[in-house]
Amino acid sequence: MEEDVKLTKLAKCAGCGAKVGAGVLAKLLSDIPTLHDDALLVGFDKSDDAAVYKLSDTCALVQTLDFFPPIADDPYTFGQIAAANALSDIYAMGGEPKLALNIMCIPKSMSDHSVHEILRGGYEKCAEAGAIICGGHSIFDEEPKYGLSVTGFVHPENVWKNHGAKPDDVLFLTKPIGIGVLTAAQKGELLELDTKERMIRLMTTLNKGARDVLSGFRVHACTDVTGFSFLGHLYEMCSGSSVSAEIDTSSISLIPEALEFARVGILPEGMYRNRTFAEHAVDTGSVELAVCDLLFDPQTSGGLLAAVPEEDADAVFHALNERVPCAQRVGKIVEKKKKSIYLF
Repeated sequence: MEEDVKLTKLAKCAGCGAKVGAGVLAKLLSDIPTLHDDALLVGFDKSDDAAVYKLSDTCALVQTLDFFPPIADDPYTFGQIAAANALSDIYAMGGEPKLALNIMCIPKSMSDHSVHEILRGGYEKCAEAGAIICGGHSIFDEEPKYGLSVTGFVHPENVWKNHGAKPDDVLFLTKPIGIGVLTAAQKGELLELDTKERMIRLMTTLNKGARDVLSGFRVHACTDVTGFSFLGHLYEMCSGSSVSAEIDTSSISLIPEALEFARVGILPEGMYRNRTFAEHAVDTGSVELAVCDLLFDPQTSGGLLAAVPEEDADAVFHALNERVPCAQRVGKIVEKKKKSIYLF
């Protein structure tokens, strides 16, 4: 039956692992002219998570778009994950999502039931976020793809950017690492049921709780860890902030099963793209290769990575512990050194 077809078998890449590499994107955008507008608070010049446009002294519009091929076989679950991932960019800017539009590509052979379930998953996850899906666009394609264009709002003075981190800031991460490796293993049907269920729970968990907690504190820089990996996104943060970061890898929650798969060489293609993009800026020290591989692993619907003042760190950690899947105090920002990131 059509409903029994596994969606991940219809796609060459899964989730955020399908993203074009950050280095490639930078080259493609480097010489494209853009209009100047003083109301545009955030554009694409710093590789930020969403655009921010000031509407008034008290309100700015946050706009993003994200879609990808199936990362789960169940259509409803795929819809939930894709929606949570798209909504995350609004949360990463400190915003509140309000409106969304569906973006969908479907094979002509896909059943109406499967299409309906993908859309239902997206609608329900948006409802959880308090956002309204009010339309969209769909086309036929050989590979299924789904996502959202999301519009949110934020106070212009409370916009979080992926740059602005300062020396002595403490870095926090709100979800564990290893989703890309697990999805690669899942395509080979190597995951145990409990590992698969945990992976899905993580990817369908909104970053709303993390945003709500961090909104109560000073945030110097923030991004969500998705397709460009922990090290890729951190490199962008350090580069844009003209600082370096020291990361205690033992404090990062690596999904145990993902680490074991990495040790035997089960790695997604996106990991190699991310390594090519950022490895020149990373001093890996004596850290195990498999651990480094996971830190270059493309995450789908990953957690928030935030730089907050040191004096707020204990309170932030305590508050995050009660609201996010996995609160981690992973390192600190230091003055600019030869490399952007130092692992130990």
